Amino acid sequence: MEKNIAKYLDNTLLKADATPEQIIKICEEAKIYGCASVCVNSSYVPLVSKELANSDIKTCCVIGFPLGACTTETKEAETIDSIKKGANEVDMVINVGIAKAGDWEYVKKDIAGVVSASNGRALVKVIIETCLLTDKEKVKACIAAKEAGADFVKTSTGFSTGGATVNDICLMRRTVGADMGVKASGGVRDYETAKAMVEAGATRIGTSNAAAIIAGC
Repeated sequence: MEKNIAKYLDNTLLKADATPEQIIKICEEAKIYGCASVCVNSSYVPLVSKELANSDIKTCCVIGFPLGACTTETKEAETIDSIKKGANEVDMVINVGIAKAGDWEYVKKDIAGVVSASNGRALVKVIIETCLLTDKEKVKACIAAKEAGADFVKTSTGFSTGGATVNDICLMRRTVGADMGVKASGGVRDYETAKAMVEAGATRIGTSNAAAIIAGC
């Protein structure tokens, strides 16, 4: 796996103070390493799409980030706009508060709205923010994402109280089965951690530390 770890990585920069120059830098890194995608806030989609033109690396952006508390219609509009401007993958945040309240039908419809808005033009990854959910809620969130037609479930935004854990990846993989993607995101900063996530069932890793992970191979 050492030689192939880069293909799992979404080289990510989502900080509020990220500059265009920094975005260009992570695009260059992704091209050098052969990452799966570059993941940014939606305003940077045109820039990333331009920088990654003529490469196999996907343009990924976050939707309803980082809280997931905006309306479904807002998430749908951001999805449509981002795809129009070059996004190949969208990572949307569920409404965690509604999930905690147990309204799983709302959560499912919220995800389905983004899936419908993508209309098969982009992969949809669903961020369930595992650090804020019980194991039972994690399972229900994963089931909602699968039933809504999403392509991936994803652990974390990286902006809450915790990130990915091996236990959560194992739980998510068991829940969604072999055919759906599982993305570990938040706190994956070195090769050994990345390797552990893949061995637990992750098929994608979101990280702002791609260089360190590659260097640790």
